[in-house]
Amino acid sequence: MSVGGLLGRLRTLIRQARRQALRAVDVIQVRTCWEVGRHIVEFEQHGADRAIYGAKLLPRLAEHLTTEFGRGFDASNLRYMRLFYQLFPKCDALRHELSWTHYRTLLRVEDGRARKWYMIEAATQNWSSRALDRQIGTLYYDRLLASKNRRPVRSEADMYVRMYDDQRRGPKDNPTVGIILCAQKDASVVRYSVLHGNEKLFASKYKLVLPSEEELRTELDREQRLLIETKRTS
Repeated sequence: MSVGGLLGRLRTLIRQARRQALRAVDVIQVRTCWEVGRHIVEFEQHGADRAIYGAKLLPRLAEHLTTEFGRGFDASNLRYMRLFYQLFPKCDALRHELSWTHYRTLLRVEDGRARKWYMIEAATQNWSSRALDRQIGTLYYDRLLASKNRRPVRSEADMYVRMYDDQRRGPKDNPTVGIILCAQKDASVVRYSVLHGNEKLFASKYKLVLPSEEELRTELDREQRLLIETKRTS
């Protein structure tokens, strides 16, 4: 083996050791933050002095802990640790691939199912904390869920179109066209459903007299706004 080959092996060994050391530090930090949050919550729930401390508990703890251990234990971080324990009460369910920065980002997700999904995806896909923040910011979970929900809706619409076509359409009638209207949290969905083989007929004849999907979507959004406004004023 050449000296260059030896250096290559040593570099690989040292880099792996440093990565393992950083991972171990992350695991310990996450566990420590979880334990700090647990102790605070249990004190607030069962502590005899909780009425005396009240809202001043975290600032008082932060003052002492920061003096003794330095940065990372200010009142804001202690609130995150308390919330961390409340939202992730089972320590064994935590993913050790994620750092404390990952979990602080996950605390922004209000929906429990979405939060768990992001946690699992971040761990299995090896997302950095920045990547996780970006996926949450772009509502990746909501968009993926909406996409999955549209498939059975479209399939069911096609089924009803086919049933109507087979049972109710007369010999002189044109093929049946279905309209899918779906008001969702993030956006309204509007689609025309036509059976396979009738796409050209739909494009050449139906589209000349039917409103476009965008026009229907605009009208659906308008109706939704009117409904919300009516509920507010009633």
